[in-house]
Amino acid sequence: MQTVYSFGGTDASIDPRAKDKTVTGGKGANLAEMAEIGLPVPPGFTITTEECVKYLAGGSDFSDELRADVAAALREVETAVGKNFGSKDDPLLVSVRSGARVSMPGMMDTVLNLGLNDETVAGLAATSGDERFAWDSYRRFIQMYSDVVLGLDHGLFEEALEIAKEDKGFYADTEMEAEDWKVLVAQYKAIVEQERGAPFPLDVHEQLWGAIAAVFDSWDADRAKVYRRLNDIPSDWGTAVNVQAMVFGNMGDTSATGVAFTRNPANGEKAYYGEYLINAQGEDVVAGIRTPQYLTREAREAAGAKPLSMEEALPEAYAELAQVFDLLERHYRDMQDIEFTVQQGKLWMLQTRSGKRTARAALKMAVDMVGEGLIDEREAVLRIDPMALDQLLHPRLDPDAPRTVLTTGLPASPGAASGKIVLDADTAEQYAARGEKVILVRVETSPEDIHGMHAAQGILTARGGMTSHAAVVARGMGRPCVSGASQVSIDMVARTLRIGTAELREGDLITLDGAKGQVMEGLVATIEPELVGDFGTLMEWADKHRRMRVRTNAETPDDCRMARQFGAEGIGLCRTEHMFFDAGRISAVRQMILAEDEKGRRKALAKLLPEQRGDFRQIFEVMVGLPCTIRLLDPPLHEFLPTADADFAELADVTGLGVDHLKRRAAELHEFNPMLGHRGCRLGITYPEIYEMQARAIFEAACEVADASGEAPVPEIMVPLVATRRELAILKVLIDRVAQEVFTDKGRSIEYLVGTMIELPRAALMAGEIAHEALFFSFGTNDLTQTTLGVSRDDSARFLAPYVEKGIFARDPFVSLDIEAVGQLVRMAAERGRETKPGIKLGICGEHGGDPASIAFCEEVGLDYVSASPYRVPIARLAAAQASLR
Repeated sequence: MQTVYSFGGTDASIDPRAKDKTVTGGKGANLAEMAEIGLPVPPGFTITTEECVKYLAGGSDFSDELRADVAAALREVETAVGKNFGSKDDPLLVSVRSGARVSMPGMMDTVLNLGLNDETVAGLAATSGDERFAWDSYRRFIQMYSDVVLGLDHGLFEEALEIAKEDKGFYADTEMEAEDWKVLVAQYKAIVEQERGAPFPLDVHEQLWGAIAAVFDSWDADRAKVYRRLNDIPSDWGTAVNVQAMVFGNMGDTSATGVAFTRNPANGEKAYYGEYLINAQGEDVVAGIRTPQYLTREAREAAGAKPLSMEEALPEAYAELAQVFDLLERHYRDMQDIEFTVQQGKLWMLQTRSGKRTARAALKMAVDMVGEGLIDEREAVLRIDPMALDQLLHPRLDPDAPRTVLTTGLPASPGAASGKIVLDADTAEQYAARGEKVILVRVETSPEDIHGMHAAQGILTARGGMTSHAAVVARGMGRPCVSGASQVSIDMVARTLRIGTAELREGDLITLDGAKGQVMEGLVATIEPELVGDFGTLMEWADKHRRMRVRTNAETPDDCRMARQFGAEGIGLCRTEHMFFDAGRISAVRQMILAEDEKGRRKALAKLLPEQRGDFRQIFEVMVGLPCTIRLLDPPLHEFLPTADADFAELADVTGLGVDHLKRRAAELHEFNPMLGHRGCRLGITYPEIYEMQARAIFEAACEVADASGEAPVPEIMVPLVATRRELAILKVLIDRVAQEVFTDKGRSIEYLVGTMIELPRAALMAGEIAHEALFFSFGTNDLTQTTLGVSRDDSARFLAPYVEKGIFARDPFVSLDIEAVGQLVRMAAERGRETKPGIKLGICGEHGGDPASIAFCEEVGLDYVSASPYRVPIARLAAAQASLR
């Protein structure tokens, strides 16, 4: 099988595999495609992802076949550009870049200017006619290669550069002359020899294979693993390597480099968006080393910036770039993220890919592109990441709230966030693990900060632009980000920072407004989002194309109202035990549990009945006309019992029983493993009066709401933790009896269903039998996962992360359904239930009901609905539509 594919040479025909992202990665495939449609792409070649997988599995070694294919491809590049790799006279220099099949911005490694040594630098100086440029490129190469390939601390080189500039009284790198760079190159090589114990490699072929190995190895770097885990990217994909002839943006004032988007990735507006730097290389922009200038005059004027935009400084190159933007967007039918270089007035395209964008921008682009005829409704629905909607469903800063603005930077990623200042990624992760909200503040972020960026609510950087690493990754994660806030200075030793005139410490509270680029002191008030406009349009399209219904998990009127606002079509899980914990009724609950006999329990339940009836009436008023699945009391009794002496004393006053008596009774109820103990339907079997009271409260409330509104809710009474048909049969008789008593008393009847939650492996196996008694099954996948895997959800966080990292589980099984095993039980139960009762209603109400991958499985199995927490209802609606369309 071919190991290497060339692009951009004299032969315009491209092998179809060269454009297959699974083979040549996103970057390689797009380079091949851009070359094929005639765009100016520097010639090069791509080593396949398959070779990366072989390399990592085979002990980090290259096959003879690959070495021969690379040599042949390199000769093609030499022919295309008329230069020779390693030549003293007119050397070919190359870039070596990663390229996975999906974009992983900044997570893997790149080496530029490869092929320079003490001889070729002289040839580059002679052919370019610019000695300063040649030596600037050489020092950049040594620094980058030493960091990426040799594993040396790049800070050592940065420090040497800063000292060199200070000695000369220079502020910017561009002030350095050729002789200054020569001195610095000698210092850099001395640093390498001192740190490495060996000289810097000057053989250009050794350099090339070192860089290829480094890119392959970076697939397994910690930051790449974290990014893959956060974005559900399989670890066995591997990365391609792209080796491409260098073009130079640092060849004087007619040269430049830049990153641009065909639309605004922050708000979705149809306007070119990007930044560039004159006399610079690409890493200067994306790494945030220098703060770049605006691409368009309009953007520069809007920001009140003085340095000329590319449109003004390089008008011909800009005009050609604008034509390329339009061509690429029409070709790919999506917003493109582009890297380009202008070398002495000539435009070169280095990369295009579908750009990372905020959720708000994604919605606007999708809706606008349907209006423009670029895509249809179905494509628009499929294009939005359901989880990205989470960004839109939470509060934003109240525009009328008082705010003390400390400084303003660049609005790199919209949204609002408040939290404690943390100054490094590890601290951010530690604070977040304790449940604290944090803002990660850095001079500039690097790919190593990925875990801290994920842990943080928002990100603030002192340097970098709108297309720097921090900005791109933050937008992809949905984190607010303010970048290039030059008034921020950080003292890592003292763990303090200065923002303008304000002195702050790690742990102090700040607020970011990513849409305005503002950094504010303390907490700023927020308001609820308005889900209209593009959001409403896309949700209409999603609802048109989905088959499954979407309900909510809710047990308070406020949650129900929120869920209905988000489009919920009923309640899939109302956990009644949450109502029992209310401070005003916990004493009656405890009195019921600790009673010695049925008479004592009924006395306590009589106090709880009106409270429960009121709970259900409020919920039914919000959900009138909709199905409401209400789970009868489920948790272990010990959760309600007092533990403190003061609570026992208070209960003794209410019941008239002694403290010692109550403590003895509590001890009798103690269970060694209460999650597998006296809970769920086992309570209803042993203390039927509890379920009797709850059923009465449900039916009386439903009748009252039906009388008042003229429309009844549809209670679906769910018996939890059923393992046998007989358990459900006994409790169904009880529920039906209470229903008839209430209907006789009220002089009216309403529709209702009795069913069960499938949350035990035995229930899944015996679903055919249990379906004789049930009108619906609701899969309680939280407990079904616990009981199938033998893993406690409450304790699993301690060890599940290494399980995911080692590939034992693809994802945390409590976040995304374990389709292999738990999914097999769900599928089996659905099939067996339908064999017995073809019309049985099937749904899912665990946390997995809001997870897109799990929802796709539910569509495959043919469930009737999924149920999710209120804020996840829109996510579930969109995911269900996508599952149906696919």
